[in-house]
This record gives sequence, C-alpha cells and structure tokens, in this order.
Amino acid sequence: MYRELSDNAREMSIQLEKQDNDLTLAALNERNRIAREIHDNVGHLLSSAILQAGALKTLNRDDRLNYNIQSLHETLTQAMNNIRKSVHELYDESIDLDARLREIISKFTFCDVVYNYNIDGNPGKKIKYAFISILQEALTNVMNHSDATEVKVALNEHPAMYQLIVKDNGKVKKFDPNDGLGIRSMIERVRSLNGNINISTDNGFEIFISIPREGNER
Repeated sequence: MYRELSDNAREMSIQLEKQDNDLTLAALNERNRIAREIHDNVGHLLSSAILQAGALKTLNRDDRLNYNIQSLHETLTQAMNNIRKSVHELYDESIDLDARLREIISKFTFCDVVYNYNIDGNPGKKIKYAFISILQEALTNVMNHSDATEVKVALNEHPAMYQLIVKDNGKVKKFDPNDGLGIRSMIERVRSLNGNINISTDNGFEIFISIPREGNER
C-alpha cells in the first residue's frame, strides 16, 4: 500500500513538473511572437513616419514650421529607439540563461543537483532556448527512468562550441534512448543547430551535447 502511494505521488510530481515545463516554454513562445509582431508592425510604421518627417523637413520652405517638424522627427526617432529597446528586452535573447537554468533546477526535487555554469559569453537565442528545453526534458527523464540520488549539470564554453552535460549516478530502468517523443525532440533540436548529441545509459543516465558557436551566435 505504501509503495503504491509512493509511486502515485512520484508520478504526480513528474506530471506537475512536465506541465510546469510546458507552460514555461509556451510563455517563451508567446513572448517571442509578441516581440516579432511589435518589431514587424509598429517598427515598420514608425520607420515610414520617420522617413516622411525627414522628407517633409527637407522640402519645407516655411520657417514657422521648422520647429514643429523637427520636434515631430525627434519624437518619432525616440519612439523607435524605445520600441527597439522594449523588443530587445522582451525577446528571449535578453534571457539570463544561468538564472533560468537555476530556476529549473530549484524546482527539481527528485534528487540533489550539482550545477556548474562555465559560460562567460552570451549565447544566441536559439542556443539558450535549446539548453532550457533540453535540461527540462533531461531532468524529467531522470525522474522517470532512474533511481539517482544526484545529477550533475554542467555548461561549458569553448572557442568553437558550447557544451551541455547532464549525468546522474543512478541505474536506468527499462529505458530506450531511441524511443520517446522527448528524446526525439532533443535530438531534432540539437541537429537543427548543427550540433551533436550522445545519450548513454551504461553508467547512469547521461546526455552530452555540443553545439557550434559559429552560425548560432546572435
């Protein structure tokens, strides 16, 4: 009876963790969509208005209007700068990858996590998005398929690539790394960035990912 209750509680914890991860990724997608719409629509209109104000200033022959036209041009330019700043902050390039991964790890209560972040630069948005998604999926797999008491998570920066390593100290139970939607999603995401991914279950659950910096920096 106790074992059954424990298994049910564990399964519920896994499902809640997955739902939280799905909601987080959905929020990131929605934020990116809004940022793109602001940039494409409002940004385009402001650019056109700035060009028109500039042309009007050049063609104007009425000195009485010079101040008003100049003021209009400066106001539109300031609005454009503010829009660009807001879009930059909204878009996921502005995400603090280290802080976001720490947040994911803080919600992972299945076992202890040893975390090392060894990246000094600011990876492009695609790499950030990939590492966030992959870490969430990797920790979910640890809960589902391992009896680990500790997981090591390391992000490393090299001259030509970024690396993500997730490894636990448990024994994997009935797990085929070639099966499952989550694993396939990880593989496809890494390959879309021209990276490499190796998944091993010989000595615990281990994922080793390397993604080239060239072509993936912002």
